[in-house]
Amino acid sequence: MAQVKPKMRFGAVVKKDFRRNWPLYLLVLPVVIYYVIFHYWPMYGIQIAFRNFSLMRGYLDWVGFRHFIDFFNSFYSWRIIRNTLLLSFYSMLFGFPAPIIFALLLNEVRLSSFKRSIQTLSYLPHFISMVVICGMIIQFTMYRGLINDIIAMFGGQRVPLLAFPQYFRTIFIASDIWQGLGWGSIIYLAAIATVDQEQYESAIVDGAGRFKRMWHITLPGIMPTITILLILRIGSLMSVGTEKVLLLYSPATYSTADVIGTYIFRRGLNQQNFSLGAAVGLMNSTINMILLILANLFSKKFSETSLW
Repeated sequence: MAQVKPKMRFGAVVKKDFRRNWPLYLLVLPVVIYYVIFHYWPMYGIQIAFRNFSLMRGYLDWVGFRHFIDFFNSFYSWRIIRNTLLLSFYSMLFGFPAPIIFALLLNEVRLSSFKRSIQTLSYLPHFISMVVICGMIIQFTMYRGLINDIIAMFGGQRVPLLAFPQYFRTIFIASDIWQGLGWGSIIYLAAIATVDQEQYESAIVDGAGRFKRMWHITLPGIMPTITILLILRIGSLMSVGTEKVLLLYSPATYSTADVIGTYIFRRGLNQQNFSLGAAVGLMNSTINMILLILANLFSKKFSETSLW
């Protein structure tokens, strides 16, 4: 009878694998150290959300969920949550499909020199500093700015657009699309390049036009990529570009512009209420994690694509 080899212990397997692949372990070591120091070790500070904290005296007494309750009892809490959700929803509704449509249209361009020029021009806004981008937006939306010049050209009335809360969301979303359109299309163009070319050839033989080939071949071919990016986008639904909002908003536009990130900045850093800021940030991250898990479960149930 053939003898069955005894199973090796887990520690022995790891030791043997380390001896064989130690250069690879050495190569990944800096990445592990980075994540431990800057991502996992700071999680020790989560307890600030459940304690009173002082810069001079450090961690003080435990208060449980008092800081969370204080936030929800705040006069501005629901306004902040509403603004965050609306900005994120509008950004996902209009901003998420924009790079997909742009990539599909760009893929149909046959003149390579024109295609490269359009790609280069569309990538440029991504590499401009956010401070410069916001400075440009402020200049364009001023009373004597470019946008008001266009409005006046068509007989409209000049107004300082960023001074009115009803215009803030439109300006924020439109500038977001402009800034990320080209850069966001790169991954979709890469996915389009992997679609089997024989399908296009067969469709052409069958008499399918460009639009039908795009709709029935290209779009289904990149659908797994779209699904993965949509799941990740849903997982950051409660996170809006805080830096951009801080650079663009003012007390006059708080009613539509004040979001969770800016509230944490004001209360946690400016007013040095670190415990409340940590509590709101922890709540925000927890909701994002739950949304990510639910979106992944939903995608796994109704499609063959998921993160895990």
